[in-house]
Amino acid sequence: MSNSLHYTYHVPGDDFTRAGEASGAVKSALKKLGLSPEVIRKVAISMYEGEINMVIHAGGGEIDVDIFPHQVVMVLRDQGPGIPDVAKAMEEGWSTATEQVRNLGFGAGMGLPNMKKYSDEMEIDSTVGVGTTVTMKVNL
Repeated sequence: MSNSLHYTYHVPGDDFTRAGEASGAVKSALKKLGLSPEVIRKVAISMYEGEINMVIHAGGGEIDVDIFPHQVVMVLRDQGPGIPDVAKAMEEGWSTATEQVRNLGFGAGMGLPNMKKYSDEMEIDSTVGVGTTVTMKVNL
């Protein structure tokens, strides 16, 4: 792959039936490019977790994905409430999800930890009342 590929996805808020569409589309694109199953898995899991977080906590958002010859870069942006304590939010099991969301099988507090675990680099820029941008990179 000599050039980069760019994809943009809109993640609708509070729509669990569509959550995962963007990460599924990227997974398909990576398979068509012949990337390794390990890379595809890391990208799909980290991006899916981010998508679900956008649906649960932020009322949706936008995801930009750039596939370069050396890495996949995912930038997830929302205009949600922001994360007041990023360090606390990174703790496994810590969640602000509602009981309703938990009853749907989400909100176990593993989203951000899994995003970090399955990406090679992750940065979170969050401002309360403004929104959150998460940048994740997976090396090829």
